[in-house]
Order: sequence, then structure tokens, then C-alpha cells
Amino acid sequence: MSDELNPFAIAQAQLAQAAEILELEPAVHEMLRWPLRELHVTLPVRMDDGTVKVFHGYRVQYNDSRGPTKGGIRFHPDETIDTVRALAAWMTWKTAVVDIPLGGAKGGIICNPKEMSAGELERLSRAYIRQVGRILGLEKDVPAPDVYTTPQIMAWMADEYAVIKGHNEFGVITGKPLELGGSQGRGDATARGGLYTVREAAKALGIELKGATAAVQGYGNAGSFAHILGQEILGLKFVAVSDSRGGICNWDGLDPEKVLAHKRETGSVINFPGAENITNEELLELEVTVLFPSALENVLTNQNAGRIKAKISAELANGPTTPEADRILYDNGVYVIPDFLCNAGGVTVSYFEMCQNAYNYYWDLDTVHERLDIKMTAAFHAVHEMAQEYKVNNRVAAYLVSVVRVAKAMKLRGWV
Repeated sequence: MSDELNPFAIAQAQLAQAAEILELEPAVHEMLRWPLRELHVTLPVRMDDGTVKVFHGYRVQYNDSRGPTKGGIRFHPDETIDTVRALAAWMTWKTAVVDIPLGGAKGGIICNPKEMSAGELERLSRAYIRQVGRILGLEKDVPAPDVYTTPQIMAWMADEYAVIKGHNEFGVITGKPLELGGSQGRGDATARGGLYTVREAAKALGIELKGATAAVQGYGNAGSFAHILGQEILGLKFVAVSDSRGGICNWDGLDPEKVLAHKRETGSVINFPGAENITNEELLELEVTVLFPSALENVLTNQNAGRIKAKISAELANGPTTPEADRILYDNGVYVIPDFLCNAGGVTVSYFEMCQNAYNYYWDLDTVHERLDIKMTAAFHAVHEMAQEYKVNNRVAAYLVSVVRVAKAMKLRGWV
């Protein structure tokens, strides 16, 4: 993988830009360039046919100067340690930018969950916790769902941790089912938080969102909820959506419930009645008001950034834009809401879940939404104002906000 598309090299390059602007001391910058610790694990799992398959996984704890580390676990066939390192770094900046007292971590297993039965997934999930459980804990490191992991997988993991410890400690895993200490509002939190930032960006730019067009690249959890809630909360008209097999477009608008029903029935959004099939690449370049890159890394690059016509790019995915693409989009007037700001709603409500688990009292849905809105709105304005002050793009500004907070914590603790 070239450095241009290596997510960890990208994360380090983004940090370097912020470090130069802030004139960070060399030791501080060097500390922030690398994970504090990482664990590589080998997981033998008995498959349904009786054979044993060996899987490989990771847990990276990037920086815990501001509090216990926090970050999801991904099940993906293309998972790499550099992807996990990058995501752990971005989680560090994400928790700092929304100003919650946590650090950043990430986990991953190289597997294809689409080809595994529920029993195989359960055995894999439990095997992972048996290996990484020694570095987890409510005051150490708290995982959550991510790509291709679910509340059910979190439930198995929480149960395996309880077996190891000999007692329930539900707060060690977030994104759990409500019946096992999950939080109201966690399911759509990533998309909802992102929409709050889109609302604030539109106010800052003088854009009317009601009736404005939108497109979603990546119709998973965050992308599908962006479609539902974007229509419900902001009045956006979604004209195109896509998944890994391709996309659909209808300029009269797409009904989210019907699209979701079609995807559940067929396995993809493609061939949706009344819509034209398009490629993911074509979707990204549509002339819409708001684009939601909601899939995986590096979909906006120097190859296509010059053809992006959206006014706002709201990054619900992690790392969808390369540094060169960032510069092109900024020069072309595309207002990017960077990933670790835009998609921080998920970790914010995960933090709320940790708080509720800690004192065993649970909030109603309106309280969760209200507190999420307060956090996301404050974070957006901190980044927007930093961008105006330093005359930089929003990603650099988000790094400036986050890096200042993490560096200050490290200095106060006497690390550097």
C-alpha cells in the first residue's frame, strides 16, 4: 500500500500539518505520532464443519492521556494493522474534539463476517475477548461496534468478559443491546450527530437545507440512518445512495423505508424500482448540496476531488478523504466536515452509555438527543472558529483543537 493511501501514513501527515502550525515541541509531536501500545492476537476458531480456522486480530491503544481509551472493533477481510492504528489515532482526536474525558483506541479482526454463521461469529467474538480482555476495562479501554460488528456481537463480548472476571461489568463494552445496559439513542447516534454538524454548517454558510439534495455513499448503519434522519430532521431530499455493489439515483427523491426494504430483500440497493443504477464513483460526483461519504477510507482522492460538486461533504466514514483531495476540495470551496468531528456522535453516546453503566441509572431518549446536540454543536463551532482564525481547512482546524487538548493533558501529566 502506498503512503498516499496508507491510512496511518495519512493520519501521521495530518498530524504533522497541525504540529507545524502549533509549533509543537519535537517530543510532543513524536509521542503523538505513535500508539502507546498495541496487541496482536491469533485466534483459533472451530467452524461449523468441524475444522479449525486461525484468525488474526489487533487492539491498538493510541493515547490515554485524557482518560481510558475508547474505540470500535471491526470485522473486515481487508483489515490491516495500519488501518487500526490510523483509526485509533482518529479516535484520540475525535474524543478530544468533542471534549469527552477519553482517549483513542481501535480493534479489528481479519475475517469476512458475510461468509460466517452466527455460531462462528459468536465463537470468534469470544476468542477475541479471551485474548484482549487482559487490556480492557472501564478504566482502561472500552470497545464498541464498528464495521460489520453489531449489538449482538457486543453482547457476546460483554458476556465473555463477565465469564473471565467472574462478575458483570457491562460498562467495559458499549453499543450493547438495551437489555444488557445499552443506551437509548446509540443505534443512530453517528448519523444523528453528523446531521447536527450539517445543520450548523448550513447556518454558517447561509444554505437552506429544506428541500436541498443529498447523496449517501455507503448504505450501512450510518448511511441509512443519515437518509432517514436527514429527511426527518433537516428536510433534505436524498436523490442517490449506494453500497458495495453499486448505487441508485432518482432526482425526484428516494424513500428510505422502501430502499431499506429493497436492500434487506435483495442484499443491495441496486435495481431499486424507479431509480437508475449508477456506480459509487458517479454518485460521489453528483451535483448535490450535501454528500455523505459513509463507507470506507480513501474514496475521495486527487483523482476525483476536482469533480466533486457538493457544497458540503459530511464525512460519516473514517478517513474517506486523502490529504491531497482535502487541499483540492478546500480550494474549490467544498465545505468538508471532517470525519472525527462529523461522526463523533457514536463515541459521544458510547460515552453516555459508560456514564449510565457506571452509576446504573439510564436516561430517556430525549435526554440523550439533547446532550448529544449540545456536544456536537459546541464541537462544530470550536472547529469552525479555529478554521477562520488560522485560515485553514476544517480538518486541519479539527486537528488544532484536538492536538492542543491532548498535548496539554500530556504536559500536565509530566509525560513530555
